[in-house]
Amino acid sequence: MSGPAALAARLSVAPMMDWTDRHCRVLHRLLSRRTLLYTEMVTAPALVRGGALHLLDFSPREQPVALQLGGSDPEELAQAARLGEQAGYVEINLNCGCPSDRVQSGTFGAVLMRDPGLVAECVAAMGAAVSVDVTVKCRIGVDDQNPEEVLPEFLSRVGAAGVERFTIHARKAWLQGLSPKENRDIPPLDYDLVQRMRGMFGGLHLSVNGGITSLDQAEAFLDAGLDGVMVGRAAYHDPVSILSQADRRIFGDGEDSDPFDVVRQMLPYIDAHLVAGGKLGQVTRHMLGLFAGRPGARQWRRILSEGAHKPGAGTALVEEALGAVMAAA
Repeated sequence: MSGPAALAARLSVAPMMDWTDRHCRVLHRLLSRRTLLYTEMVTAPALVRGGALHLLDFSPREQPVALQLGGSDPEELAQAARLGEQAGYVEINLNCGCPSDRVQSGTFGAVLMRDPGLVAECVAAMGAAVSVDVTVKCRIGVDDQNPEEVLPEFLSRVGAAGVERFTIHARKAWLQGLSPKENRDIPPLDYDLVQRMRGMFGGLHLSVNGGITSLDQAEAFLDAGLDGVMVGRAAYHDPVSILSQADRRIFGDGEDSDPFDVVRQMLPYIDAHLVAGGKLGQVTRHMLGLFAGRPGARQWRRILSEGAHKPGAGTALVEEALGAVMAAA
């Protein structure tokens, strides 16, 4: 567990569908050099059966970056993990936490909390196929399971299959009756249970996820003995508050990043994306929260939201929006 991903896992940004794409990750990397970044979940069948290798595209500038896979067939996951390692990812993560109906129908995601034996088979096959870390992101349980019993058994059996690093979303998932969005908010958080797992499994690297909205919270979890903290929506909607001070405060390395400088550093990236046939909004939609809570934030969001999808929109629009923030400061 001494590789680049394990060191970076002290703070990570959660894999989030439709959000943590490669453009988002480039932005986040400019805000923090050290934080571990994750892809959106990519399904093993899409890579192995569908040949959708474009889903693995990323820029070396995003490193350290981990690939999250969804699946439940050991051999297929092993093949997908191998493709991920060949693409350059420093970690392969298995999703055992997503509660969506589509994921359940594929027999993966949070439903795998019911079958730690199958998860153990999957990660053993993945670990045999690659030399990078194989990790797991899970819930504390699903439906009527008792997390006090389920989570220790899950960590024990999957850990025995070779996984040394787990990220635990400190909520149950309700597979029936709650939407994926409701599953992120309604089931109560049980941070104490995750903390007790830290005491029970001294040989594992355990990160906590769920409901964490500030670096102060992250530091408190680390000070309490957890090995890592994963932040989700807060890192997306207000990336500066989570990431701009992370290198200094969480990793003890480097200076704080400045959102104005980050916007300027994004301009050549945006130009290259447009030259390659991309659209401005594909990048700027991830930048809307850069000035959250600051004077001029509303103008920044308005200019980009209203203008990014117009024909011919380019970096001049971003510079106009940045000028509006500077004028309001």
